[in-house]
Amino acid sequence: MLRGGKVGLRARHEADVPVLQAELHGDVVNASRAAGRPWRPFAPGSQDGPFALSEPEEATVPFSVVELDGGALLGSAMLWGIDTHNRSAHLGVGLLPAARGKGYGTDVVAVLCHYGFVVRGLHRLQVDTLADNTAMLRSAERNGFVREGVLRSAAWVMGEFLDEVFLGLLAEDWKPAARG
Repeated sequence: MLRGGKVGLRARHEADVPVLQAELHGDVVNASRAAGRPWRPFAPGSQDGPFALSEPEEATVPFSVVELDGGALLGSAMLWGIDTHNRSAHLGVGLLPAARGKGYGTDVVAVLCHYGFVVRGLHRLQVDTLADNTAMLRSAERNGFVREGVLRSAAWVMGEFLDEVFLGLLAEDWKPAARG
């Protein structure tokens, strides 16, 4: 398990899947905002659901987020779009509703940075998020990410176009102590 100040990132367990499906994917508005594509339902136990266990892929590393004190499941995190040639990846975080607003997101981003830069030897990490996702923007910026651009009206979400913000962090600019 990878450890931060408050959270751990570990492999997804079979018991995590129904909770993540119900609380993250089952929230249609939040799931639509996070996915970048239209929401669609999945049957319980479906192998097609976004949190279903699958064989490892080179371009995506999913984690379950757990609380260090007690091991409670807090959500999901991942590195995705891993490009081994350019040594870059994107990161994503989804916290269960009960875990939001408690500082876990900043710690999750810090642990993902450690995994990306130290464990994987990546050079660049990127966050792509909606402009009104203040929690993710704050978590990224507290970890040293810099806003690099805005794509105006680039995301179609629940009947409206929203701006997308891109933030980047280079390995040489990363400060492991910047956990917020």
